[in-house]
Amino acid sequence: MGQTAANKSQYDVVIAGGGMVGASLALQLCHHSQQQLRILVVESFPIAKSHTAEAPLYNPSFDARSTALSYSSQLILEPLGVWPLLSKYAAAINSIHVSERRRLGSTMMKPGDVDWPALGCVIENAWLGNVLLNALREKDTIDFLAPASVKHISPQQQGVTLMVEQNGSEKTVAAQLAIIADGANSNLREQLGINARVHSYQQTALIANVSFTKAHQGCAYERFTDQGPMALLPLSDSELSQPRAALVWSLPNDQAATLSECDEAEFLKTLQQRFGHRQGEFIRVGDRSGYPLKLVEAEEQVRSGIVVMGNAAHSLHPVAGQGFNLALRDSARLTQLLVAASQQNRALGDLGLLQQYQQQQQFDQQKTIRFSDQLPGLFTRNQFPLSVLRSIGLGFWIFFRR
Repeated sequence: MGQTAANKSQYDVVIAGGGMVGASLALQLCHHSQQQLRILVVESFPIAKSHTAEAPLYNPSFDARSTALSYSSQLILEPLGVWPLLSKYAAAINSIHVSERRRLGSTMMKPGDVDWPALGCVIENAWLGNVLLNALREKDTIDFLAPASVKHISPQQQGVTLMVEQNGSEKTVAAQLAIIADGANSNLREQLGINARVHSYQQTALIANVSFTKAHQGCAYERFTDQGPMALLPLSDSELSQPRAALVWSLPNDQAATLSECDEAEFLKTLQQRFGHRQGEFIRVGDRSGYPLKLVEAEEQVRSGIVVMGNAAHSLHPVAGQGFNLALRDSARLTQLLVAASQQNRALGDLGLLQQYQQQQQFDQQKTIRFSDQLPGLFTRNQFPLSVLRSIGLGFWIFFRR
């Protein structure tokens, strides 16, 4: 990684946010441009100065959650050279079982249905983030400032200028293009006057890793209950060689609070009642965290010299596991257009170019957002035939948006 960021003031692309979206976008731009683009990544959380991929470190940008990657996301990441390390602790999704509690409608999908080696995989965010950051450090054309923050973005006739603060001092950098990838509660998005539509689901996603007695054999579960949907995503075995999975359980706020605070035995008992015995007995739960569920959509994603991406552009309900997968597809499309523009000596912040990106991704974004938003409500009806059709239809959607 370039070590002279403090002395540089001119970049092709500055990415505000070094989380999974910002890091993966930087790697795509670097790789597909054959390291011809000068890139700066600014991350607000401190990053260890040296660490190895063999000892992943926890970082607040990559919290205790896990990410379900679709097979198409794997294809985006593979050319970047990070997949051998990512796959080391990835759990393959060999099947997807979709069901509705106390209903007969269900479906099972397997890789053979689509002629793929796997339907996707699940990777803990701490590991995913560490691998991406290590890859960034190896690129001479990518500079990384952390902890640091972009305090202000000023559009110019050509490109933008950014005020970057680090260690109490400020510096101004110029870029053809600024990428805002600082999360759903983006300060930069708000500062630029880009409004966001926010819809609260009045629910909390309860996140925890759980262990059980039966081997999961790579099966991911999407189960719909009268209290809210839950997902159980396969993980690599624990240090005790126990089968384990990442639980994402959407619940009314008060129930989520109760289950976050109750003792382990009470939590496992309740989970067993709601999920059933397909994985045998639940025997252990790790730290439990709650995340208020809301849909956030930026009313603008592009301006001259500016692109809003990731959760800053669209933060989705986690039931279909599509948030990061959609962001990867967005970044792949943007990378394709930016690299082509660079080769044609076209300004990377050209509004027409950025509008082309938004137009090309509009269908994918709208379909994915609407599906993730409407899916939980579809499972509140009680007609049996619709229950069967819902489950079958869901199976063909989850993890397969390309």
